[in-house]
Amino acid sequence: METIWFIVVCFLLISYVVLDGFDLGAGTLHLLVAREDRERRAVLMAVGPVWDGNEVALVASGGALILAFPSLYASALSGFYLPMFIVFWLLVLRGVSIEVRQTMNDPLWHSFWDFTFFLGSALLPFAFGTALANVMRGLPLHENGFFFMPLWTDFDPLSSHPGILDWYTTIIGFLAFFALATHGANFLAVRTRGEVRARARIFSISGWVATLVLTVLGTVSTFYLFPRRLDNFFGMPWGLAFPLAALGGLAGMGYFALRGRDWPAFASSALYVAGMLASTAFSLFPDVLPATNPANSLTVHNASTTTHGLVVGMISWLVGMVLAAAWFFITYGLFFRERIEEEG
Repeated sequence: METIWFIVVCFLLISYVVLDGFDLGAGTLHLLVAREDRERRAVLMAVGPVWDGNEVALVASGGALILAFPSLYASALSGFYLPMFIVFWLLVLRGVSIEVRQTMNDPLWHSFWDFTFFLGSALLPFAFGTALANVMRGLPLHENGFFFMPLWTDFDPLSSHPGILDWYTTIIGFLAFFALATHGANFLAVRTRGEVRARARIFSISGWVATLVLTVLGTVSTFYLFPRRLDNFFGMPWGLAFPLAALGGLAGMGYFALRGRDWPAFASSALYVAGMLASTAFSLFPDVLPATNPANSLTVHNASTTTHGLVVGMISWLVGMVLAAAWFFITYGLFFRERIEEEG
């Protein structure tokens, strides 16, 4: 049952990044692809009614962590308290900027909230990527499950006193930034027309080049610094399906973007993001919060709640997923019927 909940949490987190990733990317690019007020309104309309619904997966992930792995949730909050508050504030500012931008018809007001929307959208992928790299590297967990990390120390990922930022976590942060920006460019190419669509296609190609370079750099760095992350792939070769899916998605992103085929390019970037995250989760299992001292790592076995709690939680989760799936198919079925026009 612990393994099933590990899969559930990974599924929810991957769903969040794939779904909210495209509107984070759209927000990151909207100052570049939309240069006039009518074009920026088109980008906001493209994000439309789904940006806040996509974040339901993030809330569901947090709920699943509390229910299934309460020790993990407590330990992660103890060491990432400040970064998590920064993430929450960025999510709040991003949502507020979308909602209040049109409450006053003033160019200065619009510019302020456009920049706030950009700032929140651009920093969140970097923060998520950095956090994931910290987990891959390992955290200085004590025997009691708690830890503290400064923002940076000596920028050495193998340091005995690591910080949140080092050269390895920074690379992965930029990889997440460019990958989701490209995902957002593909989304805007699908959802918009005119100049916004043309500029989004250009950024899709340039973003794919940056993502390709950083994927190679990040993957080589990961397996060079932490060769133990290869163990599961050697022990369970079927897990190679995840990195192969990521490779297929990465190739498809470039191939279809160069040919102006927007929908296949968007599907490819979604496959790439899902494949990369699934590969990461597979390489970590059974750890859920690895420690620099492996004896202190939290695993699916020592961080989970009781079997009774996991079974009851699974029943509740299945009911909630049926409702969430119904919302997903109805909303997205209406949402993707036609492209957004730039209003004059």
